[in-house]
Amino acid sequence: MFISANNVNLEYSGRIDYENDKAIFVFPCTYVKIRFNGKNIKAYVDNKNNYWDNYVGVVVDGNQEKILLENNSELKQHLVLAEDLDKTKEHEVMLFKRQDSCHELGFYGFELDDAAVILEINEKPRLKLEVYGDSVSAGEVSEAIDFVGKPDPEWHKGELSNSYYSYSWTLARKLNAKLHDIAQGGIALLDNTGWFNAPDFIGMESVYDKVRYNPAFGRTTYWNFDKYTPDIVIVAIGQNDNHPEDYMAEFYHSKKSENWREHYRKFVMKLMETYPKAQIILCTTILEHHKNWDDSIDEVCKSFVNERVHHFYFSNNGKGTPGHIRKPEAEKMADELAAYINGLI
Repeated sequence: MFISANNVNLEYSGRIDYENDKAIFVFPCTYVKIRFNGKNIKAYVDNKNNYWDNYVGVVVDGNQEKILLENNSELKQHLVLAEDLDKTKEHEVMLFKRQDSCHELGFYGFELDDAAVILEINEKPRLKLEVYGDSVSAGEVSEAIDFVGKPDPEWHKGELSNSYYSYSWTLARKLNAKLHDIAQGGIALLDNTGWFNAPDFIGMESVYDKVRYNPAFGRTTYWNFDKYTPDIVIVAIGQNDNHPEDYMAEFYHSKKSENWREHYRKFVMKLMETYPKAQIILCTTILEHHKNWDDSIDEVCKSFVNERVHHFYFSNNGKGTPGHIRKPEAEKMADELAAYINGLI
């Protein structure tokens, strides 16, 4: 029994695009869920690869696994998600995007055994989060738990990146919240800085209002902000902005530094206008960076004199690791941020 991507009994989360008979997953933490009585379940997908090996995440009745994808956009792949389940019990399966726009995942639907029964997913009203961030928010290399506080292992090729263990999705689970994770590894605020899409770097200013934004895939699509209205918006940008030049560390009052603060202020203002009731939390993360970036964010935050805009510091802000944030570190970050948010709502 084939359950197409547009079936009303499927639950989606994240910014999703649609093309012909499939849903397109671009951002990390994007997922589709299904509940059913039955024995077997497969998923039909395709994969557009830009770099690294690409994996999709699967959670079957609470147990998580990953599946390696073929890097062939012309190939419709069938993925075996679970077999020989107890057909007398209800099962929940979540298929989710572990990585950022290093690939685009096309989801066509699920295949259940002919005797299976699809069940409604009764979504309850929940707190809604939206995160604008970089690789830390995306959970990049988060499964390298033997490398806490160390540089990334040189041998990794995407298999250690898992958005499920990002601080952002961990935070959402702690708050029982829905999440849109607008996160891209290497991204800075401004175009021509950071690491994403080298050598023609693209910044969050050019990505924040998109669904599909990676030039490698040739198509840009815009997001309809009416589809999702968050209660809490987290802006976690400022770690990659020091490349190729750390002008903020060199001179806080340089023209480039002032320009960054002005662009950051305008970016926050756009979010305030788009979401006039949302609490907006500005931060960087524990990834190593110069304190002048945090001082700049603090200056911008104070300039608003608005009770909806907050500057949050993690306990190990900017001093945690020269590599990416691992699962234990993300857990601690999520605990700290959850406590802060619980004090706002």
